[in-house]
Amino acid sequence: MGMLDGKTALVTGAGRGIGRGIAIALAQAGAKVVVNDLGASLDGEGNMRGPADEVVTEIAKNGGTAAANYGSVADYDQATAMVEQVVKTWGKIDVLVHVAGILRDRMIFNMTKEEWQAVLAVHLDGAFYTMRAASVHMREQKGGRMIAMSSVSALGSPGQPNYGAAKAGIIGLIWSTANAMAKYGVTANAIMPSGATRMIDSTPRGRAVFEQTGKWPSEQAVGTERDPDNVAPLVVYLSSDAAAGVNGQVFHSFGYNYTLMELPRPVRSINSTGRWDPEELARIFPKTLGRDLRTPAGTNFGRTLDEQPAGEWSDLVPGRRFWQSPYEAK
Repeated sequence: MGMLDGKTALVTGAGRGIGRGIAIALAQAGAKVVVNDLGASLDGEGNMRGPADEVVTEIAKNGGTAAANYGSVADYDQATAMVEQVVKTWGKIDVLVHVAGILRDRMIFNMTKEEWQAVLAVHLDGAFYTMRAASVHMREQKGGRMIAMSSVSALGSPGQPNYGAAKAGIIGLIWSTANAMAKYGVTANAIMPSGATRMIDSTPRGRAVFEQTGKWPSEQAVGTERDPDNVAPLVVYLSSDAAAGVNGQVFHSFGYNYTLMELPRPVRSINSTGRWDPEELARIFPKTLGRDLRTPAGTNFGRTLDEQPAGEWSDLVPGRRFWQSPYEAK
């Protein structure tokens, strides 16, 4: 018996990288999967049927059930159609996982309007289009799971204003959907994934690795802590009935580690019986709201978790540990 026996799923951007691993893992757990992939380049140009077809073939070879979809999540009608394909093929849609994404990196002062819009269209519009279509069916059937890939870039990646904004927007969309759909038995969660994918290959660091070793980071990552398939077990769990009580959460997946991100919460406030005077604010702000302000976390916090004091860690079973921040809100 698999954790997802009898379930049906759509995974967008499932032809390669993180999405591919998720689609295969869902199928291995018993779900029937529509594998969506436009087959575009990293910047969103072009299309090929090969990536989606190859994943469907691999799933079938291992005894699973899958069907391909080649639509663009950035197109409302095509995004809706891929959700409807799941329902028409297998009678319902239980799981939606939005992974599809592109990159058009540039500093804020160099970014064009077209580069901004193209990235938001795939990541954020694509999340809304597919979630909107799936929500109609999940509301009627009184159950479902929605999972969307965010990114640590939402925490302040300097050269990715479009990508970071889209990934932060996905978190807001997930929170809204989680609150709206909870009464229908539907959950919505976000994951900030990591792994050496073709996106990493395309970076200057990735090209440097290839020049030094003759292999791309994605090739070297297979079976290691940098393998993008490491994200998949968390997705399978969140897609299952066992995760019915997990809703509106953001997780970070890095290596073999999963981290729960704290939700935004109020930490300081100044109160007045009337409108503040700007000059008075200038005097009070530094010792109240402005005291010890922190900069955005950035993209590398996952690399430092293992360096937290030993006393903050507890052993679960051999090879498994648990860390809890001493500053977590009680």
